[in-house]
Amino acid sequence: MFSSVQFTAVRFLQIKHLAAEDLNSAVELDRLCFGGLWTLEGYGRELGSPNSDLLGLWASETEVGESAQNLARTGAPPLQIPPTLIGLGCLWAILEEAHITILAIHPRFQGQGLGQALLWDLLNKAHYRQLERATLEVRESNLAAVSLYKKFGFKEAGRRKRYYEDTGEDALVMWRSGLEKPEFQQYLAVEKVQICDRLHQKNWHLASDIFEF
Repeated sequence: MFSSVQFTAVRFLQIKHLAAEDLNSAVELDRLCFGGLWTLEGYGRELGSPNSDLLGLWASETEVGESAQNLARTGAPPLQIPPTLIGLGCLWAILEEAHITILAIHPRFQGQGLGQALLWDLLNKAHYRQLERATLEVRESNLAAVSLYKKFGFKEAGRRKRYYEDTGEDALVMWRSGLEKPEFQQYLAVEKVQICDRLHQKNWHLASDIFEF
């Protein structure tokens, strides 16, 4: 008589550059998060630009049996959920500046440290390009995003009046300097450990190359 196999879900994350086959998923996530900020053609232009880093955050899930012996005895296959795009990040390299144009996490997965992981990788890309500073605009009412950017050393440098057409809301302009300095790489190394620890606490298992270098 065979005993039943108890499965537990194991969740995995990976961050990597988007490819052409990912663009439809990117547009769908864009519509969910922003109401349609960029079109399919707009995302396609980012892929072809040497001055753009367009990143995606993928989540996948596998059910693992309680023991390899049970799995072999019953032959019950684990459930495999293929990678799903749940986050987007993009920067433009303009002279010495990294302009962060998109940072989005699927609403279902917010509040778990995933935005930190994407922002970390964007800043790492900017450091690799030897850019000196990063800038972005954010809704002043988006307190979670403002808090995230401040955590990474961004400071408010001004505001754009009635920047968001849908609500007439102002945008805060935020800056972070010193990206090209050696100590910034040390800062990123410390932040990476903290981000990975938080993700593990949220039951995320990291692909060995979750952060591309």
